Amino acid sequence: MSKPHILTFETYDDWDSEPMRNCFTVHQFPVSGNLQELDQGFREQIKAFAFKGHSILGAEIIDGFPNLELIANYGVGYDTIDVDYASSKGIRVTNTPDVLTDDVADLAVGMLLALNRGIVGADAWVRSGNWASNGAYPLQRTISGVAVGIAGLGRIGRAVASRLQGFNTNIHYYSRSEKDTPGWSHHNDLIDLARSVDVLIVAVSGGPETEKIISKEVINAIGADGLLVNCARGSTVDEEALIHALETKALRGFASDVFNSEPDIDKRLLTLDNVLLQPHQSSGTVETRMKMGQLQRDNLLAFFGGKPLLTPVN
Repeated sequence: MSKPHILTFETYDDWDSEPMRNCFTVHQFPVSGNLQELDQGFREQIKAFAFKGHSILGAEIIDGFPNLELIANYGVGYDTIDVDYASSKGIRVTNTPDVLTDDVADLAVGMLLALNRGIVGADAWVRSGNWASNGAYPLQRTISGVAVGIAGLGRIGRAVASRLQGFNTNIHYYSRSEKDTPGWSHHNDLIDLARSVDVLIVAVSGGPETEKIISKEVINAIGADGLLVNCARGSTVDEEALIHALETKALRGFASDVFNSEPDIDKRLLTLDNVLLQPHQSSGTVETRMKMGQLQRDNLLAFFGGKPLLTPVN
């Protein structure tokens, strides 16, 4: 019996590519992104995508595969996939939630600690010889006991808040409706949340509904002594307003794993000394990436086996 044909996007590690080839006949989408490089007859064989990457998967590519029925996304975020269009064509979309929650939350807390305590700069201080020649590193700030706001109390937002409870922080959160929490303070207005906290952590989902939800007004409300940490999507922050606030010291600091034009991020961010930048690697551990690949394959296997999808989006 022949194996089902699937189309993959970008490259996979050996621990994913080998089991994928064992289960499916795997074809690669052109690196150039040019759909016309693929023969029409071949395109008609494809019923499922194993999608991976940050490029846009829209109507043009979807329409290029007339028998497409499933887009299995590698990652929890699916804002680069036109899910509404896929739904209108009867195409299912899946993602890989839960398996990366812990790593994303861990890095968010790690970025906050590193930014607030100047950990990266202190390391450079030692390596450069400044400690020996110029004495102690400049004093930093404490995190224990401060007020922390979580914008978006989904899986990741809740995991971040739970971790920060261990630092005796006062947890506030933004959501449309009040959630079941261990006494955390609910806000249904982001500006009100930002005014109430010392640190604001962005954990909302990406997509048009949350584009620039961290607006100029929200950033200004955090205040000159506040910190902003983004573990969501670059699109959620008004980057122009953010950079202006950082340049004028209207915001004490910013840490992020995500950006608007990644990996070619705004060059002004690279010149600032009050930022901590990460290369979109919040799920970048061996353990989590293996689980993500497995869940993507499990959704593909469920589809071809006529079984319910494990983590449907639409």
